[in-house]
Amino acid sequence: MLEQRQKLEKIIVTAEQMRLIEGRIFEGGMPVAALMEKAAILCSQRIQQLYPLSNTIKVGILVGPGHNGGDALVIARELFLNGYNVCIYRPFSKVKELTGQHSNYASFLGISYYEKLKDLEDCDLIIDGFFGFGLTRILEGKIVEDIKLLNQWQKSVISVDLPSGLHTDTGEVLGIAVCATYSLCLGLWKLAYFQDRALPFLGKIERIDFGIPPETVWSFLSEFSPIQTPIKKMSKTVAKDFLPLPRPLLTYKYKQGHLLLICGSRRYAGGAILTGLGARASGVGMLSIAVPQSLKPLLVSHLPDAIIIDCPETNSGAISFLPPNLSLENFNVVACGPGLTTDNKSIIETILKVESPLILDADALNIIAEIGTIPSLSNRSFPTIITPHLGEFKRLFPDISSPDNDRISAAKEAANSSNSIVLFKGARTVIAHPKGNVWVVGESTPALARGGSGDVLTGLIGGLISQTISNEKPLEAIVATAAWWHSQAGILAATNRTELGVDAFTLSQYLLSKEILDF
Repeated sequence: MLEQRQKLEKIIVTAEQMRLIEGRIFEGGMPVAALMEKAAILCSQRIQQLYPLSNTIKVGILVGPGHNGGDALVIARELFLNGYNVCIYRPFSKVKELTGQHSNYASFLGISYYEKLKDLEDCDLIIDGFFGFGLTRILEGKIVEDIKLLNQWQKSVISVDLPSGLHTDTGEVLGIAVCATYSLCLGLWKLAYFQDRALPFLGKIERIDFGIPPETVWSFLSEFSPIQTPIKKMSKTVAKDFLPLPRPLLTYKYKQGHLLLICGSRRYAGGAILTGLGARASGVGMLSIAVPQSLKPLLVSHLPDAIIIDCPETNSGAISFLPPNLSLENFNVVACGPGLTTDNKSIIETILKVESPLILDADALNIIAEIGTIPSLSNRSFPTIITPHLGEFKRLFPDISSPDNDRISAAKEAANSSNSIVLFKGARTVIAHPKGNVWVVGESTPALARGGSGDVLTGLIGGLISQTISNEKPLEAIVATAAWWHSQAGILAATNRTELGVDAFTLSQYLLSKEILDF
C-alpha cells in the first residue's frame, strides 16, 4: 500500500478531476467533515514544523467562504490549542455550512476575530485560506484590496491548497493572487503548480497526502482516454524506474547504443562539443558526431572517445551535406541542430527521412520553422522528438495561441499537430506525446539559463534513448527522465557553486554526480 501511495506523487490533475475523485471518496462513505479534519490537521502539523511556537507567536488566519476557509479554521483551532496566538479574518458574510460550524467553534474557543486585514499586520505568519482549487472568476472588490495589502507586507504566508487568486489549471492570475512563501497542495498535485506563470506566487511547494485511496485514483484514471489522462510529474521516485541503466555482464559497445549527432559550425563550434559532452555523460556505448571538416581536430581534442565524421562545409563554415558513405540506418538515434546555423537548409530534408528516432533542437527547429516542414514531421513513421524553448515554439506553431500562458495545453496541441514528442523547455519543462500522455519536470533552477545548457540536454536525450530503444518503455517517459536528470545536475551544480557558476561545461560534469544517480 505504501508503494502505491508513493506513486500518487506523480499524478497531476485538473480542478474537475480533483472534484470527481473527491466525489467518489464521499460516495464511498467518507464524511466531508472527516476529510476536512484530516487534511487540515496534517497541514497544521506541517505548519508547526515549519514555524515552531518558539519562533512564531502570532498567526493570522484568512478565511474564505468555501471549504478552503473551513480548512483554515481547523488549522486555526489546532494552532490555538497548541499555544499559538491566533487571529482570524473572515471578510465574507456568507459561508458554506461546514465552514460556518468551524467558525462558530473558533468563536466558542475564544479565538479573536478581526474586521479588517490591517489588524493582522503584526502577525508573524499568515495562513491563506481564502480560496482553494477550482476558482475561475476574476477577483474584485474588497478581497482585491486585502490581497494587495497582504502582498505589500512581505510576510511569511502559507497558502492552503493553492495561493488564492490562481486558476487551478492554467496558473492564470485572476485579477490578483497571494504571493505565498509556502504552498501546501492537498491530496493530488494541481496543474497550476507546473505552469511557469504561477511560479512567482507559489513559493516552496509541498504535497499533503491526506489518504486518498490509490485504488480510487487508478480506477478513475482507467476511465479516461489518453488525451484526458492526468499529467504525470517526473521526480526521483519515478526516475529510478529508468535510471541507472542496467548493463548485462556480457555486452559490448554497440549493444549499448550508437548515437549520431549532426551539429556545429565554424561560428558555433561549442554547440557540437557541449552536445557531445551531454551524450557522453549518458553512458551511450558509441558516439559519432558529424561536423564541418574544419572542426574535426577541435572535436577530437575534446571528445577523443567519439567518432568524428568530417563533412564538406559551406563558405560560411556550416555543414554542406552529409558524406555519401554515411549510412544513417546504422545508428539507433540521430540528433541534429545545436550550432548548425540556418545557412544550409537542405540538410534538414535529408535528416527527416532517417528511419530511426530523430531529435531536433536549436537551428534544426529554426530551419523547420522557416521552410514549414511540420507536415513532414507528421508523416514520419519513426518517432520524432523536438525540444523548443518559447521563442522556437512560437515560430514552429504560430497558430497555437498564447503558449506562454498555458504551456501544458500548448505542448499537447503541438504534439498532436506535429505527430512528435514535444519537450517544451521552461522553468517547468513539459513533455507531451501525440497520443496525449504528458510529463512535467517538477523542479529546476534559473542556473540553467545559460548558453549551451540546451545543447547538453539534446545530447543527454539522444544518449539515453539510444540505450533504451529496445526495452519497450514509453519514449516520452525516457525523454522526461533525461530532462529530470539534466535539471537535477543544474540544481546540484548551483548548490555547490552558486547559480552564477553553472556554465554548460560544468553542467555536463555534474550529470554523473552520485548524489543524483544514487537511488
